[in-house]
Amino acid sequence: MDIGALIPQFGGFVYTIIAFVVALSVIVAVHEYGHYIIGRLSGIRAEVFSIGFGPVLLSRVDRHGTRWQIAALPFGGYVKFWGDSNAASGQDSQSMAEIWRNNPDDLRHTMHGAPLWARAATVAAGPVFNFVMSILIFAGIFMLRGTATEPLTVGEVKELPQGGYELRAGDEILAIAGHDLPGPEAEGSWTGIIDSLPREPVLPYTVRRDGVEMVVDGPFLFPPYVQSVAPRSAAFDVGIAPGDVITAVNGDPVFAFEQLKEVVEGSDGAPLLLDVWRDGEMLEFTLVPRRTDEPQPEGGFVTHWRIGIVGGMAFEPATEPMGPLAAASGAVAQTWAIVQGSISGLWHMITGAISTCNISGPVGIAETSGAMASQGAQSFIWFIAVLSTAVGLLNLFPIPALDGGHLVFYAWEAVTGRPPSDGVLKVLMSLGIAMILTLMVFALGNDLFC
Repeated sequence: MDIGALIPQFGGFVYTIIAFVVALSVIVAVHEYGHYIIGRLSGIRAEVFSIGFGPVLLSRVDRHGTRWQIAALPFGGYVKFWGDSNAASGQDSQSMAEIWRNNPDDLRHTMHGAPLWARAATVAAGPVFNFVMSILIFAGIFMLRGTATEPLTVGEVKELPQGGYELRAGDEILAIAGHDLPGPEAEGSWTGIIDSLPREPVLPYTVRRDGVEMVVDGPFLFPPYVQSVAPRSAAFDVGIAPGDVITAVNGDPVFAFEQLKEVVEGSDGAPLLLDVWRDGEMLEFTLVPRRTDEPQPEGGFVTHWRIGIVGGMAFEPATEPMGPLAAASGAVAQTWAIVQGSISGLWHMITGAISTCNISGPVGIAETSGAMASQGAQSFIWFIAVLSTAVGLLNLFPIPALDGGHLVFYAWEAVTGRPPSDGVLKVLMSLGIAMILTLMVFALGNDLFC
């Protein structure tokens, strides 16, 4: 593995680690706070709320007797409830036997002595809070971005290498090359005409400007403009950046994003020489497309050759505010899509339909954290929301030692009227920890060798 590939352009290895720690700390804090607050409201006393492990750097005790602390190793966290094992915190605490001897009524305020409903709610709250955080972030971003106005209106014209176009901010797009744009009531959207447009570098746009209809020259609606770059992709590794415009591939001019896509998909993994325009300067990049497993809306995966860039329009559309209900609906749909895609991806890896290299470990997540941070605060916050959903889903897997495993134990107790025996719990917890460690080693191997 090329260790240099781990150092993003935006600030080096240290900044990547900082981005990773920030993302992980936020997600862990929300997850553990879910356990803490629902446990407290359920009558279960929390002794320690810790972000990180190891030596304590900062701490304070609140009026409920909970010690809030930040520890030296910021790669996780925990909530220690009254009567729990001391292994995680390294601090003295009363054992369950001592609590029972001192005051049997206090057992109700321990995790082990609380009613089944309180224990189940406390355990489930961690993943639920992760999902809620994701939904809130997605909704906030949707509201911040707004939705494109109808009719489609030019908000800001992007700089393109050809230049000299007559489109202006505020122009309402009525038709492109004689193709009318459908209204908001039409099935589909205005993007449905893209395949019908002639592939020419300059197209006639029928616009309404200051109440007057006119025809002006404009670029192909979707030029080979780099809107964003996928972390850990071929384009990211060679230094292609948002705002770049690809003007030629292997010496052949391109002016539509679909042209670039067709060349990449037909490359069969052969190296490609890209001519790239960046702020008035021409650059050359050579990269090798990579096989990528892409989830489909209808389910399943399709494998294509990709270089890892997302295209954008020739101009930024003018937007109007998105209402809270619409934003919330879109946020729930986005979170559910991540859950569905994750489960589908895992199933397809188990059946061998797609590569197991799709599983990333800590190195891959750290690199992605840094890459998303390099593309701006909004991209980084979006990534935190995606990762929060993934963490919530992972914790619900029915593996002993994870929240989902505990919920399975509680379901067993609800059905049989008694919890699994201590011996069975020890064996299952050991197996669960072994499974988690094996997965971590496997994912780290993917980071290093895939």
